[in-house]
Amino acid sequence: MKLFEPLYERALRWAAHPRAEAWLGFLSFVEAIIFPIMPEVMLAPMVLARPRRWFRIASISLVGSLLGALVGYALGHYAFHALRPLLGELGWLPRIDALVLQLQQDVAQHPWNAFWALVIAGFMPIPLKIFTWASGIVGVPLPAFMAAMFVGRGKRVYLLAGVIRLGGKRAEEVLHRWIEWIGWGVIALLAAAFVYFRFVH
Repeated sequence: MKLFEPLYERALRWAAHPRAEAWLGFLSFVEAIIFPIMPEVMLAPMVLARPRRWFRIASISLVGSLLGALVGYALGHYAFHALRPLLGELGWLPRIDALVLQLQQDVAQHPWNAFWALVIAGFMPIPLKIFTWASGIVGVPLPAFMAAMFVGRGKRVYLLAGVIRLGGKRAEEVLHRWIEWIGWGVIALLAAAFVYFRFVH
């Protein structure tokens, strides 16, 4: 049964919609706070549909992520203890607590030491909200936090958009051909990560 190919084809149609850029900005914003789906699922087909606008599309995603990161930071700073039971139900607490400990050690050594950890975090395929909340809980200096989010997430969205722009139609054909394998592979990795953090770590 094909699952991801129909979804991918629908995403391509959505990407060509006149309001696609607004939806991408909104998705990037809420993903940095609480939403579980990364904005790349919409960014990639948008660049394929409109390759000449790759820089604008990546910039919209980046701005949305930065605004959402500010909200996630504020929630982590001011509302973490009140929302801790909810985060426990969502299964986020082990990862947040581990990152909080790491960031506390980095900040204790030097306020900007957390910058590099967050730059790497912004580039990794891990939900951004884990890092925005943890940074707010620890109180990572806001200039260092925003600079790290800009560099880390910026590298990620501009690199992805640029590669797809350069690959053009060939990139679209390869992605279309292997989308089922890629989709199920991501599901398998997420399931393995859940089992590890829930029952092993």
